[in-house]
Amino acid sequence: MEKTFAGLGKFNKVIAISLPIVLSIFLVRMQSVVHQELSPPECRVKKWDIPVSLNAEKQKIPLIQRLPITCCQGDTSCFDEPLYGEIPDKKALLSAITRSLQYLQTANAAAAYQNYQVAEITRDRVIKSLKRFRELLLTTNSATELHQATLQEFVLYQSVGKDNHGSVLFTAYYEPLYAASRVPTREYRYPVYRLPPDFNSWPKPHPTREELEGADGLQGAKGKLRGLELFWFRDRLEPYLAQIEGSARLQLPDGTQTAIGYAGNTAYNYKSIGRELVNDGKLPLEGITMPIILDYFQKHPQELNIYIPRDRSFVFFQENHGEPAQGSINVPLTAERSIATDKSLMPPGALALIRASIPFANPTGKMEERIVSRYVLDQDTGGAIKGAGRVDYFLGTGKLAGDRAGVTVSNGQLFYLLLKSKN
Repeated sequence: MEKTFAGLGKFNKVIAISLPIVLSIFLVRMQSVVHQELSPPECRVKKWDIPVSLNAEKQKIPLIQRLPITCCQGDTSCFDEPLYGEIPDKKALLSAITRSLQYLQTANAAAAYQNYQVAEITRDRVIKSLKRFRELLLTTNSATELHQATLQEFVLYQSVGKDNHGSVLFTAYYEPLYAASRVPTREYRYPVYRLPPDFNSWPKPHPTREELEGADGLQGAKGKLRGLELFWFRDRLEPYLAQIEGSARLQLPDGTQTAIGYAGNTAYNYKSIGRELVNDGKLPLEGITMPIILDYFQKHPQELNIYIPRDRSFVFFQENHGEPAQGSINVPLTAERSIATDKSLMPPGALALIRASIPFANPTGKMEERIVSRYVLDQDTGGAIKGAGRVDYFLGTGKLAGDRAGVTVSNGQLFYLLLKSKN
C-alpha cells in the first residue's frame, strides 16, 4: 500500500504497488522514546549480524544463508513471546500465513519466483516452509519451544542489509482514519482521485502534483483530474497523508465507514516535506519526529501550499468498501505480522523473522522502546522501501497505530526461514 505521516508513519512509499512508505527520510532521529536495555550489546547486536566469514559483500546477493543464532540466557527478546502470552497472539499469525499461502498459488507468485536471484529459494520451498511452520505454531507450547523447533528444521537466510553486515533500517506504517464525504461541500473541499482510465497512455514525464491539483489542492477539476474525484476531505493535509500511506479508512457523515486503497501513481520519486522543512531551516534535523512536523503545519497551515507541491509524485485510489488494507501481493495485511520490503530483492509472501527496537505505549500512554523478535510475512512493498537494508512494519489501523508508527525508526535484522532441504 503506501505509507503514512504519523499520522505519518510511512511517509515514504509512493511509487509502490502497495501500502508502505518510509518514515526514516522524515524521521531522522528520534529521542522522545524511552529505550529499555534488555540485554548486553553482544546479545542485542553482534550475535545477529552476518558473520564476517560469510563475506556478504563479495556474494552480491540480497540474502546470505547462515547458522542459527543462539539466544543469550535470560534474553526474552530473542523469542516471539506474544504468541504464547496471557492472550495468545497465534490467530493473527496463522491468518497471515493463510493469506501468503493463497498468494503463493497464483500465477503472479509463479512469475515472481521464476527467476528469483537466490536459486535455492523457490516458490515450492516457501510453500512447504509455511505449511511446516504453521504445524509447529499449532503444536508448540512456548516461544522457546517454537524457537528451538525452527532451529532444528529451518535454515536462516539473512538480509545483507544496508552495510553488507545485516543492518536493516526499520520504520512502520499504518492505516489512518479520516472524516470524508462522497460529495463536495463547504466543509469537505479537498479530493482524492480515481486512477484515470487513460493513465497508461499519459506521456512522460507525467504532470507534477502541482500541475494536476494546483498549489492549493483545489484545481484538479480544471485539468486531467476532472470528474475523477472519489472522496472529499476537510483538511488539506489529510488527502496528502492518505497518498503517503497508500490507504485510509474513512468515516462518512452518515456514520458509515468505507476504505480507499492504492490504485496507481505518477512516475516521480517521493520527496519528503519533512526533509524540505529541515533544508529550509524551519525545523532542526536533530530530534525531528512526525508529531513535530504535524505541529508545525498546524501552526503554519498556509505553508502546506508551499511544501506539498514540492513532492511531485501523486497517488490515485480505489474504494475498497471497508476491506482491510492490502499489500502489494494483493492479500490483506495483518497488524504486527506483515512487513513491506523491496520486492525486486526479497521473496514475496515468505516467512520472515525480524529483530528490531519497536515502540509500545505503556499504561500512561508514554512510548517505550523494546527490542523484539517477531515472525512476520513479507506481503507488501513501497516506493521508498528500496534495497536490502529497508523494512516497513505494518502496525494496524487507527490513532495508537499511527502514534507508534510516527516514532518507529531503528536498526535491526531481517531473516527468512526456509525448511532444510532434507525436509
